[in-house]
Amino acid sequence: MEKQKRFQVSLKVIWGSSIALAVMASIPKLFDADSTPGDLIINSSITLLFSLFIWYYNIYSLPKFSANHANKSLFNWKLLLSVILGIVLMVILVIAHQELFQVSKMDAPIMFELRGVLINLIVYMFLHLLFQNYQTQQMGVELERTKAVNLGAQYELLKQQVNPHFLFNSLNTLKSMVDIQDPQSSDFILKLSDFYRFTLESRKMDLIPLSEELQILDSYVYLLKARFEDGFVLENQVNPKQYDSAIPPFTLQLLIENCIKHNVVSLDKPLKIKLYTENEFLVVENKIQLKRGAVSTGVGLDNINQRFMHLIHKEIEIDKDETTFKVKIPLDYDYHNN
Repeated sequence: MEKQKRFQVSLKVIWGSSIALAVMASIPKLFDADSTPGDLIINSSITLLFSLFIWYYNIYSLPKFSANHANKSLFNWKLLLSVILGIVLMVILVIAHQELFQVSKMDAPIMFELRGVLINLIVYMFLHLLFQNYQTQQMGVELERTKAVNLGAQYELLKQQVNPHFLFNSLNTLKSMVDIQDPQSSDFILKLSDFYRFTLESRKMDLIPLSEELQILDSYVYLLKARFEDGFVLENQVNPKQYDSAIPPFTLQLLIENCIKHNVVSLDKPLKIKLYTENEFLVVENKIQLKRGAVSTGVGLDNINQRFMHLIHKEIEIDKDETTFKVKIPLDYDYHNN
């Protein structure tokens, strides 16, 4: 699991802002004729030390470091505590500088206290805005991670949709073939074995080469032909130049299963499906001959589309008119580079 990025404030921001505040605090002294270089140093030193303390105190009082829940209100008891500590610290710094530099006359203590409160408020609000932005970003990252996990789970279920129904129908077909002593029973068993071997090999992969997907499809179509005979027709016109591209495994099987689910498949009314490439898309096209009472929820196609968006950042396209239904699948040509 990816480790959560820790909230940090750049040292450049902390020291840069503290030095800038120290310089700004000394500017009025430059226009005071009675000021000495010592006054400038004292003002700058007090402001710099005070600003650094306020920065680090507020940083380490954040929920990230204290293990407490974040308060939704910007103004709370932590701000009050920070102001009180700031006032005490400012008094200590002023007295310490008076003793250290042996200064007999300094600015009124109230001026330092007001300056300290102002710095405290500025740092506190700026830091908490940074922290709230950090939390928002982390929530976005966690949401994306959760979405990716959810999509993965959905797709696992989607891939498994083929197996129970298809296995049940295939075993029924095999039983019928055995009952009539069909000589192709052995070939049917081998193809069924091949298909489920492919299933086991590919189920943990996000993308596989189109050539492998078509190989799986061959076994799948053989089993369907044994079940529907001439009531099911697949025309594979895929350009071999696209074989090196990649798609999520079992996409074609799911789309064909979707066609069979919603359309009439019979000797009197064969279901014809065309498979071909168009630009950078793989197209699955079938003639619409809906079953009576068939209602499509679109859940299967939507799940496939979300998987494509997650893995290759492209969407499938659906073209539909009164007679034809097309699903255009985007192909990934960066598969080998990744």
